[in-house]
Amino acid sequence: MTEPERHGAAVRGPLLIPAAETLLLQLDHPDADRCRAELATFAELDKSPDHLHTYRLSDIGLWNARAAGVTPERVIEVLDRYSNGPVPHAMARLVLDSMARFGRIEIEGAPDRASGDDLVVRVDEPALLDELGEHRVVGRLLGTRLDPYTAALAPGDRGRLKQELIGLRWPADDQAALSPGLPFTFSLDDQLELRPYQRHAVDSWLPSGTGVIVLPCGAGKTVTGIAAASAIGAHTLVLVTGEASMHQWEHELLRFTDVPANDIGRYSAKTKQVRPITLATYHVLAARRHGRFRHLDLMQRGDWGLVIYDEVHLLPSAVFQLTAGIQSRRRLGLTATLIREDGRESDVFTLVGPKRFDVPWRDLELQGWLAPATCTEVRVVPTDDERLAHAKAPARERPRLAAAIGAKPGVVTALLRRHAGEPALVIGTYLDGLEPIAATLDAPLVTGSTPSAERLALFAALRNGELPVLVVSKVANFSLDLPEVSVAIQVSGTFGSRQEEAQRLGRILRPKADGRQAHFYTVVARDTVEQEYAQRRQLFLAEQGYGYEIVDATTGADCDPTGEHPSAG
Repeated sequence: MTEPERHGAAVRGPLLIPAAETLLLQLDHPDADRCRAELATFAELDKSPDHLHTYRLSDIGLWNARAAGVTPERVIEVLDRYSNGPVPHAMARLVLDSMARFGRIEIEGAPDRASGDDLVVRVDEPALLDELGEHRVVGRLLGTRLDPYTAALAPGDRGRLKQELIGLRWPADDQAALSPGLPFTFSLDDQLELRPYQRHAVDSWLPSGTGVIVLPCGAGKTVTGIAAASAIGAHTLVLVTGEASMHQWEHELLRFTDVPANDIGRYSAKTKQVRPITLATYHVLAARRHGRFRHLDLMQRGDWGLVIYDEVHLLPSAVFQLTAGIQSRRRLGLTATLIREDGRESDVFTLVGPKRFDVPWRDLELQGWLAPATCTEVRVVPTDDERLAHAKAPARERPRLAAAIGAKPGVVTALLRRHAGEPALVIGTYLDGLEPIAATLDAPLVTGSTPSAERLALFAALRNGELPVLVVSKVANFSLDLPEVSVAIQVSGTFGSRQEEAQRLGRILRPKADGRQAHFYTVVARDTVEQEYAQRRQLFLAEQGYGYEIVDATTGADCDPTGEHPSAG
């Protein structure tokens, strides 16, 4: 179809543009899926009702696109191709202005200096350097003016300057050399064949040595990180979310590489080993005692050639703080979603690096790398007493009360009966709701207080088919490898967190040996705060291209929670 035909009276595009930063995608249009895939490279999904999705253009989204090689002309061409009418001048100007800012300020090494550690800030016109020099903090961080386009920069101020600049909407393109670190070469196992998207991800990250790779849970982020470390061939520090993540990284390193076991160190609350490949938890690095972060110097003490941030969207503030001081190290962030509930995506962009690679979840599903999944919200009705207690409770108590609605254990039981014989995970946040469900199912409950050895044994029993169902708290949100589990039932969550939705759905997306489909249920108490949170969490599923059916459940032993009466969702 030609452009005149598309914008003619008979056929118009699926995209409405009511304001300079807002895009509305009509999902019933035949070009909606193609448009959604294009928008994912530079726009952020903001709202996702059934028939009309709202996208937002932001500086970070456009700068990430620019860093990945997308030009402003390409963005405007996509908008023009799919829009219902001409692209408004204000939106075109926003795209051009925002994306043009990336690359106008560069940080480089100073080749004519005696010390290889010296840095310079280079701009594309003298007036910009004058403008930066007038800023109270940036002016102080910039050193001697070397010429009209260049100022000196102390190496220790590299991260702080980038943080200050991005606050002024001036993203710095950091081109300065990175430290090679102490060499440590290892090889991938001959039987490990990287998937095409994993190889593409590493190749996209490798030239810069900094930035973030976004891959779905179950798509092999750990293997991708190990491949990146092998390509670098230097001492590597891997920061992980907890003991389970540490165990998975160690297991994959021993399984897929020739790294000797005694060259892998664990640095956690229990063990303090520093080895050529060191696995450290965010928790221990961010632990403060007597006002001091005693272990943060681990990141500076070793001559690391690479620092890997697993689940980079969860980076604690204290680790951000130290990351600002290690900008001479190669840095790789791994995540299923760059969304941060605290809004600090700009710090990930600035201190770890821009997004270098991303792939839609549904694309990997269609290629057979992820299990196909259906997503269903099952709404249960509180009793009059439960509804009244929820209404009277302080706001901070309402999520806990909603999680413990008495109808939930029966609905969970019915869902599991519907999927009899399939390994299942029941996951939630509040123990008040999880304990009655575990008792009803006569199933083990794993929480933060469950000893690590017992936790790993239960996960192994579920993985091996010895246990049909396991009830888990949010400790299972991350780095839990349960490839044959095909049913996940979410009974409570954390304040509508999209990143949590990504992790929980990801628990069941590994392809099944028998080709089974994955089923992701969220049990929500109607007319409570959970219903509001569920709407936020749907955004993540919609971003990835998943449909999300909403159904009503009746209560009782013989109820069918996937019911005969789906409601509009």
